Amino acid sequence: MSRIGERKLTIPAGVTVTVEGRELTVKGPKGELKLTIDKLIDVKVEENVVSTKQIKESKRANVMQGTMNSLINNMLIGVSTGFEKSLEAVGVGYRFNVQGNKITINAGYSHPVVMEAPVGLSVTSESNTEITIHGIDKQRVSEFAAKVREVREPEPYKGKGIRYKDEHVRHKDGKKAA
Repeated sequence: MSRIGERKLTIPAGVTVTVEGRELTVKGPKGELKLTIDKLIDVKVEENVVSTKQIKESKRANVMQGTMNSLINNMLIGVSTGFEKSLEAVGVGYRFNVQGNKITINAGYSHPVVMEAPVGLSVTSESNTEITIHGIDKQRVSEFAAKVREVREPEPYKGKGIRYKDEHVRHKDGKKAA
């Protein structure tokens, strides 16, 4: 059984953590994030350390302790350094065009697909086939990256599509002559 809920989280320099009732607020140089704490978990902030503890021992409390600990850790990382996901378009004519917070995706359809980045996220373009999504909330960054990837998921025969930068696409053989 994992004991990730027991780990002590050190607060990075320049970050403040406050607990008011069931609301946890983390402020840092990149922004501010809030989290509603589960009723089975008690969060303590002492000096430079954040710790989570179960109020009443149960299986659900054990699960929620690890979840809350991971969420708080992601918040601490997000407001201090931030998160990013890189995507690349592989295929002839597949490309991204970033203008402000709008992304125009050409991915083999008869029309370009236009997507708008949610508030709090920024998109930068390294080249016309690579983009990076930046933000302080890990869940929102990953969710938007998944929506962009969903426009044209990589296919296993030629490997064409939109994929994460570090993603490995397993190739299949096509029809083989007998």
